[in-house]
Amino acid sequence: MALAEAETTTTKPAEPKPAAKPRSQAKSSPKRPLRLAMLARNADLYSHKRIVAAARARGHEIEVFDTLRCYMNIVAHRPEVRYRGRSLEGFDAVIPRIGASITFYGLAVLRQFEMMGVYPLNESVAIGRSRDKLRCLQLLSRKGIGLPVTAFAHRTSQADDLIDMVGGTPLVVKLLEGTQGIGVVLAETRSSAKSMIEAFGGVEANILVQEFVKEASGSDIRAIVIGGQVVGAMQRTGALGDFRSNLHRGGKAAEVKITPEERSTAVRAAKIIGLNVCGVDMLRSNHGPVVMEVNSSPGLEGIEAATGKDIAGKMIEFLERNAKPNKTQTKGEG
Repeated sequence: MALAEAETTTTKPAEPKPAAKPRSQAKSSPKRPLRLAMLARNADLYSHKRIVAAARARGHEIEVFDTLRCYMNIVAHRPEVRYRGRSLEGFDAVIPRIGASITFYGLAVLRQFEMMGVYPLNESVAIGRSRDKLRCLQLLSRKGIGLPVTAFAHRTSQADDLIDMVGGTPLVVKLLEGTQGIGVVLAETRSSAKSMIEAFGGVEANILVQEFVKEASGSDIRAIVIGGQVVGAMQRTGALGDFRSNLHRGGKAAEVKITPEERSTAVRAAKIIGLNVCGVDMLRSNHGPVVMEVNSSPGLEGIEAATGKDIAGKMIEFLERNAKPNKTQTKGEG
């Protein structure tokens, strides 16, 4: 259940105040400062201000560019990204904070940076995998990651069979394109489940039908993975009467100690999708952790407030260790 952040257009972030004093502050800055570009529609969101503040605190130069205002010169020998008449050259790394609503264009801009040899915090191919919820589940399933039983179909005339495939009701009907808990509905009876499936089918919406993990009791775990390690985890609990745990919908969050199996599951899920930085959302089921979603642009406010950890700083530290020219695995090839 994605914790995506809303988008509006601005360019110059103000210096933010962390939601909680981080327990681990940035150490000494590296010898060579980095030039960083961040792609984000709204520079004033908490997460974006924290990333900018963390980069500057470590002696780096960072600029925020509105993703939709970037445009590209697609040529064979000198690919270029331009912004308000300026060529965006000389950057060591790009931090993509691409909202779900602009995934197509945002990935095109990010691929152009990759073709220019700029190191991406997350690669375009990996972000694309995570944004396609069905593809993401298929990749995780192939590698044996625990998942809720999930059914998908184009025609909803077989609603009864879909319901049976996930073990009957209660079940969850989920829009493939939904974010922040929008488009996620709990069907408690067979008749209501059938009506929901047929209704979504009537407007040709792509949906998943999933088992309802009752023992999770309206809570999930978000583990933040950076560079193959879990750097923080919180348990999110939905508002009273709401089975969805999204913080944007009134849910509460608290730091949680995860099990070795949950830690391994989160790290493996990030690796399978190919993300250097992500939030892995899991439920505690009777048969172990099951992954609900892998979020390529996790919000930082909830996790930093819950854990007191400097997650933004850890993202910058990852770039300090890894940002080298032409290190992208795919180099924008897709």
